[in-house]
Amino acid sequence: MINEPSVDSLVRKLGTESEPISRYELCVVIAKRTRQIIEQMQTAGVTELPGKQKEIVLACQEVMNGKFKSSRD
Repeated sequence: MINEPSVDSLVRKLGTESEPISRYELCVVIAKRTRQIIEQMQTAGVTELPGKQKEIVLACQEVMNGKFKSSRD
């Protein structure tokens, strides 16, 4: 289970005051980024992240650090 960052803080980070995102949309964004990380690792021949960190945790941390944002199609 992921405790940090919290789901509420991720929702606030990706959304805006006028257009908040839903938890479902957060799930989709994090899942897409996690798949990208896994593909990048496979291409680079990396089998695990430093500190045995999970890919989904890295994706959540990237959202909190502002490394990427959600775009609505």
